[in-house]
Amino acid sequence: MGTMKFHYKISYGYQTERGGALAGLLVLLFPVLLPSLFSPLSHASPSKFSEWNAPKPRHLPLLKSALQLQKDPNASKPRHLPLFKGALQREYATGKQSDLWVPLVDQGWRPCVGSPKALSLPEKSQGYIQVFLDGGLNQQRMGICDAVAVAKILNATLVIPHLEVNPVWQDSSSFMDIFDVDHFIHVLKDDISIVKELPDEYFWSTREYYATAIRATRIKTAPVHASANWYLENVLPVLQSYGIAAISPFSHRLTFDNLPMDIQRLRCRANFQALIFVPHVRELGDALVNRLRYPSSKNRVLGNGHLMDYIDAHNKQEPWKFVVLHLRFDKDMAAHSACDFGGGKAEKLALARYRQRIWQGRLLNSQFTDEELRSQGRCPLTPEEIGLLLAALGFDNSTRLYLASHKVYGGEARISALRRLFPLMEDKKSLASSEERARIKGKASLLAAVDYYVSMHSDIFISASPGNMHNALVGHRTYENWKTIRPNMALLGALFLNKSINWSEFEQAVVEGHEKRQGHIRLRKTKQSIYTYPAPDCMCHL
Repeated sequence: MGTMKFHYKISYGYQTERGGALAGLLVLLFPVLLPSLFSPLSHASPSKFSEWNAPKPRHLPLLKSALQLQKDPNASKPRHLPLFKGALQREYATGKQSDLWVPLVDQGWRPCVGSPKALSLPEKSQGYIQVFLDGGLNQQRMGICDAVAVAKILNATLVIPHLEVNPVWQDSSSFMDIFDVDHFIHVLKDDISIVKELPDEYFWSTREYYATAIRATRIKTAPVHASANWYLENVLPVLQSYGIAAISPFSHRLTFDNLPMDIQRLRCRANFQALIFVPHVRELGDALVNRLRYPSSKNRVLGNGHLMDYIDAHNKQEPWKFVVLHLRFDKDMAAHSACDFGGGKAEKLALARYRQRIWQGRLLNSQFTDEELRSQGRCPLTPEEIGLLLAALGFDNSTRLYLASHKVYGGEARISALRRLFPLMEDKKSLASSEERARIKGKASLLAAVDYYVSMHSDIFISASPGNMHNALVGHRTYENWKTIRPNMALLGALFLNKSINWSEFEQAVVEGHEKRQGHIRLRKTKQSIYTYPAPDCMCHL
């Protein structure tokens, strides 16, 4: 950078007439010479390019009338303008709600994960099992439950799993920072032995110890979706020889198929009953839920730092219903999908460069055009598109919407259309003070934990794209028989590619395409995750 400035000064001093040409050349070379300006401030933050070039609405025809009803000269134009127009016209003209708020009918399935009373823990453990888990909160959650199952298969004592520093969010939160460890141990005490720390004789068995060299007690060769027999043949001998075995990597290292029923149900018991968040996360989550349900209630923070919502005991106000929208729209997702999100050439260039730097072109999606990807349902929904989906389903501008998300790629400009469709949209920042959020600030896992908690207490949950949080919540809410809308990605991709579609056609297609996608039981198929499809392994049909 310093060399560039030096040459520029010499050119300016001796060839002033070429200054304009050099300035133009520098503008062209700007992305190359200063690549940091075209990278996100963090993996979750919008890039500066996407901030400079606010994304234009992609579906202009459908959004136009809505803008006429709400003239806002400072707002960015929606991409699907005709649809947006129809959505706002419908909402503000009729204000009608559909029957979406009606709870799911009894589908004849019940949770069925009780611990077998006839079985007791063997008197002697085979040794200690350690696992090292990477990924985000929900990927780690699934790994924890798999670790419980592996400990049971091996008759081993489980050491509370070690959570790796998240490479995307740089979050160093431990198991005990996120989950109530005493509750976890208590719920599973009749199934496996669990310890918070290793005995002193194994003090050397740390993450650093395994990172420095090949160790006889570390298992690195566990295949993805390994069978129970694989662990008995490859890990049990290590336990018997050394008294301890550390499995890393461990994510997705236990099969979902051909396991005894008691092991399957133990996994679900760990996931749906043993894993609850630490008290301060639950406390903040309860406060947010109360503020969504009783928006006119007075909220306060007590002097000792504990949160509470002051709601008059005689307050007869009916609680509001609310939807949680998981808006997974960060730069990693956008780049990995290889789709076009309407940010123009600058955004395409920034995403392509980021994709090359992170994945070196090893993305199958990058071989297809945007139209091909959308027609196959491979493109995550933009905030604008998920807003149009919700409007078509029957939600209107009186709907309370909680946004479960980290910072959105593209910033406020990206979500302006969604906010105009749903002006009562809230999130953690709008509902809680900075003092209340102090203990979770900058900690991606705890932020996600609060969103997960609120999502589990909502009337309806919907995610803008498949992913680990989507899968985890779909499974958890299926287990509880709570309404969860699963967007029909292929249908929506085709509808948004149709530039001549009008609002009534769009609305009818959306309603018909989502009739059976609102929480109906789907039985798990071979290779599918038990955490997303808990029936029939962990649910009994009455």
